[in-house]
Amino acid sequence: MSRASDAPAPPPAQRCGYVAIVGKPNVGKSTLLNALVGAKISITSRKAQTTRHRIHGIRTEGATQFIFVDTPGFQTRHDNALNRALNRTVVATLADVDLVLFVVEAGRFDLADAKVLALLPPQVPAILVANKLDRVHRRAELAPWLRSMQDRHPFAEFFPMSARQPRDVQRLLALCERYLPEQPWLYDADDLTDRSERFLAGELVREKLFRLTGDELPYGATVVVDRFEHDGELRRIAATIIVERDSHKGMVIGERGERLKRIGTEARQELERLWGGKVFLELWVKVRSGWADDEAKLRAYGYE
Repeated sequence: MSRASDAPAPPPAQRCGYVAIVGKPNVGKSTLLNALVGAKISITSRKAQTTRHRIHGIRTEGATQFIFVDTPGFQTRHDNALNRALNRTVVATLADVDLVLFVVEAGRFDLADAKVLALLPPQVPAILVANKLDRVHRRAELAPWLRSMQDRHPFAEFFPMSARQPRDVQRLLALCERYLPEQPWLYDADDLTDRSERFLAGELVREKLFRLTGDELPYGATVVVDRFEHDGELRRIAATIIVERDSHKGMVIGERGERLKRIGTEARQELERLWGGKVFLELWVKVRSGWADDEAKLRAYGYE
């Protein structure tokens, strides 16, 4: 008869929980999400307010499933229906999570950061993620800054890091794990996101649109996927870029259509890498004046 001490140890209990990633625009939230998940599921660009939807990024390691929730940057400018919708998304996300990652640029804190900080629910533990640490040249100045941040909010942890450093990302994962409850996983072990391929296609086109137009194209542009079909291993996609003015349409199309062609080519190539198969992508550009301040159009274009 074997002794009880010789019996195999039971497997560790499953952990699963939601971790919200919040902060003002352009502090690196989407880059951090992609690094934590280990795959690109949220688009990035230098243009502020690139993220416009709540996106779940899923990572399963060992017995733990992390559900990271990327949110739009909280909007303090452009007071229109679109920005009010984005802010509602941020507030709704914070209402039901297990942990908050409050992302700021290391060593910096301004009024826009303060407005996001004021939204944090006191009952949810929050980790201050001081991102872009690689840009801080005088590390000695960081300690008094961290002390000043503790005076602003009772953070559970402080975590200076660079989202582009894999070692920092692994350390942050281990820290987050401590705050997740013991409960069954909500997704399959190999799931990466709750969003559909159709949604990701529209987002990748929008990323290339923002990256290739830069500051030329104002904030009021979006992408609507009109058709998404599987034809064997081939995906056929038709999408429309929505802009607010005829002059913006010209910016997107470019001379002899070269810019629109490049947007389509770069989006198609990235989608093919993402899915490991061929993609046929058609792009159109249409003017819809005032869409960003029209509640009905916002709903039609997929904004919550």
